[in-house]
Amino acid sequence: MIIFITGVRGGLGRAFAEAALADGHTVVGTVRTGDAVAEFERLAPGRAIGRVLDVGAGTDHLAQALVADVEATAGAIDVLIANAGYGHEGSFEESSMDELRAQFAVNVFGPVALMKAVLPGMRVRRRGHIITITSVGGLVPGPTLSFYNGSKFALEGITRALAAEVAAFGVRVTAVAPGAFRTEWSGRSMVRATRGIADYDGLVDRISAARAAFNGSQPGDPARAAAAVMRLISLAEPPVQLLLGSDALAGVTTALQASGEQIARNRDLTLSTDHPA
Repeated sequence: MIIFITGVRGGLGRAFAEAALADGHTVVGTVRTGDAVAEFERLAPGRAIGRVLDVGAGTDHLAQALVADVEATAGAIDVLIANAGYGHEGSFEESSMDELRAQFAVNVFGPVALMKAVLPGMRVRRRGHIITITSVGGLVPGPTLSFYNGSKFALEGITRALAAEVAAFGVRVTAVAPGAFRTEWSGRSMVRATRGIADYDGLVDRISAARAAFNGSQPGDPARAAAAVMRLISLAEPPVQLLLGSDALAGVTTALQASGEQIARNRDLTLSTDHPA
């Protein structure tokens, strides 16, 4: 298979690429600089194909051109793993609109542009698998990550709606929501809003310090995440949504229970808006 993966320089993207190459697949991996292309291609000469792509830099036409080039030179893309992304940390009030636009450009618009680029070929061929790497934060929001959570909620919604649209064409779509893995997501890959409102000191500083201290101690193993994703693409009927990690399972299970209880408590108010029978 030809597997297209964004963000293979490190983290989960690199783990996905290494696992796919180990399984004998051809991997087209995107990186942000030309220097990283040669380094990636040395992993498996001839089967590791590096391409430069900044998923946040107006990706629409770039994605179309890149996918067309890959399919003309390497062959039809069987699997897209839209992995590239980053986290933005900061209180909602202290985070700027420019930071929100940048977060959505990379975490939503970039993946969607690539999904739109690969979909026509997959639809015509009546096969293919689109995988988006969302986050447990796209299902269970938390303070100081409102922009990041919002971007992952958006990607979750788009992915799951697409799955319902294209299932009849033999195209499978899965939103993969990892918990905390031992990558640089909360370290060098995290962008942090400028602090300026003292009222948020106790909340933001405490959470930021705890997140930084947690880096390197996360429960998730990237290699095991990659093995799980390789199993996912081998399934005849892959799920539309897949959680990765014990913390993701616990967090989402708790959140669903709390949501169900809140819905039940407000049942009368909810039903008060219908026209009388």
